[in-house]
Amino acid sequence: MKVAICPGTFDPVTNGHIDIIKRAAAIFEKIIVAVAENTSKKTLFSCRERVAMVHEATQGIKGVTVEEFKGLVVDFARKKEAKTIIRGLRMISDFEYEFQMALTNRNLAPDVETIFFMPHPNYSYISSRLIKEVISLGADLHQFLPGEVIKMLKIKLNENSDR
Repeated sequence: MKVAICPGTFDPVTNGHIDIIKRAAAIFEKIIVAVAENTSKKTLFSCRERVAMVHEATQGIKGVTVEEFKGLVVDFARKKEAKTIIRGLRMISDFEYEFQMALTNRNLAPDVETIFFMPHPNYSYISSRLIKEVISLGADLHQFLPGEVIKMLKIKLNENSDR
């Protein structure tokens, strides 16, 4: 079985993420969306909440499962017997970081390949950070986020503003 890992923070999961996951699922028999638990990024949502969001957003995509992971993605890939890591490249600004990470992963695990997917043009400029900023200012983001994610994001932002 051809298994690929699609790792990320997914804080929150966007339609751009879903686009990459769907396209990868058309190529691989199984996609494990790996939600990073301990990341250097400060996340709005807990790992459990992010796993639930991704699970909700990927229901109905054949061959997709969602799991949290800690540590190196290459170690997680080996544990899951995956030979491929899927990464999205939105803009040229992503390339340097992603290239550096892919080369590091290749040194750590030469048996695990990284494949880059280009996003659909509708999502090429969207980031989770930007999404959180513009929704807090009242923007309608239905074109960028699954409906359930919008609801969860509004609830979370309201909780945080009450503090």
